[in-house]
Amino acid sequence: MTGSNRRVAVVGGGLAGITAALRLADAGASVTLLEGKPRLGGLTHSFQRDGRWVDNGQHVFLRCCTSYLALLDRLGVTDEVHLQPRLDVPVRSGRHPGTARLRRTPPGLGLPAPLHLGPALASYRWLSPADRIRAVRAALALGHVDRQDPATDGVSFGDWLARHGQSARTVEAVWDLIGVATLNARAADASLALAATVFQLGLLERPDAADIGWSLVPLQQLHGDAATRAFEGAGVEVRLKARVSGLGADGAGWRLDEERYDDVVLAVPPPDAERLLPPGAVDLAPGWAGALGSSPIVNAHVVLDRVVLDEPFVAGVDSRLQWVFDRTGQSGVLDEGQYLAVSLSAADDLIDISVADIRSWVLPALRQLLPAAADARVKEFFVTRERHATFRPAPGNGRCRPGATTALPGLHLAGAWIDTGWPATMEGAVRSGEAAAASVLAAPVRPSMEEVAS
Repeated sequence: MTGSNRRVAVVGGGLAGITAALRLADAGASVTLLEGKPRLGGLTHSFQRDGRWVDNGQHVFLRCCTSYLALLDRLGVTDEVHLQPRLDVPVRSGRHPGTARLRRTPPGLGLPAPLHLGPALASYRWLSPADRIRAVRAALALGHVDRQDPATDGVSFGDWLARHGQSARTVEAVWDLIGVATLNARAADASLALAATVFQLGLLERPDAADIGWSLVPLQQLHGDAATRAFEGAGVEVRLKARVSGLGADGAGWRLDEERYDDVVLAVPPPDAERLLPPGAVDLAPGWAGALGSSPIVNAHVVLDRVVLDEPFVAGVDSRLQWVFDRTGQSGVLDEGQYLAVSLSAADDLIDISVADIRSWVLPALRQLLPAAADARVKEFFVTRERHATFRPAPGNGRCRPGATTALPGLHLAGAWIDTGWPATMEGAVRSGEAAAASVLAAPVRPSMEEVAS
């Protein structure tokens, strides 16, 4: 495949658009990337507040996220992330003292998946012995779910767990502990196909697949700034604050506003894609973007006068808090104390709540989860919100996820919401960009009207 003599526009500067643009430029295409915002990075960005860097969300990845890791390598920033040598998740309770750990067996023991998680579940203090056994049985059964079967997408993960003997306690302390953070939905509201993807690829197929990684620097530096440098080296033209208002056929190519391209990749959110796509581009009923929907994420940011968490992150049970991250190092300017970010996924009930109301229950819950915070003084508290953080991974919503190749030659789609088989994660976004680039390069370059006329 080659991109020689192909002029391509990529609309959208998130991870999907960044990936597509670099893949195409590396293949020899002439690429212009248009981004409506004044920065690259999309939903994985940072901003400054009183000189402190704040990430808009707590984005982590797993060792099984091979496409995302390849993008980091292409951007030259693999030294700016940390990847656990061994899965290790500390889990604390908001009601009971102590810490449980979900971690895989040491590599030296050589236990194959999924047995590598057996000892952790067998000693997991937040479940009864009977629930631990049932959880292991359900994990083994989940490994045999056909996530590629379209019928699987129409099944609720919560219903499947109930049929496999999972108590409400097990759902909270195991399945939702992981699923809410990766799917942005609770088990009752999530597609079995997407849940099976998360657990099969992340936990059940390879012993090291679920080792957790995170950025050591602000996400803007890891993604947006690094992409800017990579684009300069690859010859990609970047136009920021460039909102695309119209897309139309132009002979054998496409016209974006006033410029003609051989191919266009729309790496934009679903409502924008539906607005820009000409009739017949995708085999979906009008209003498909609204039917796909979106799920919000809220983050509560707490700056304390002392260190209260001695690990990079902690997960919570018996608490309204889901995951708490230490972001002190990434913030860049905190001389003393600690900066914690509380990630609240599947936040439909929180997205419109006032900061004061969120503070009123987050701080007591934080002190219950982290006893060392009991006497800590809160120096700063603020909230960030992503109303449309991900597409809604509801049962049956797979029918609203088109592929990268549309029915109209030269028009392609990217974004974590297209049909990658993955939920709306950084890995899914990067895979969609790879798929869009492959779609462009697989098609022959069509002659322009001028070439046809001559």
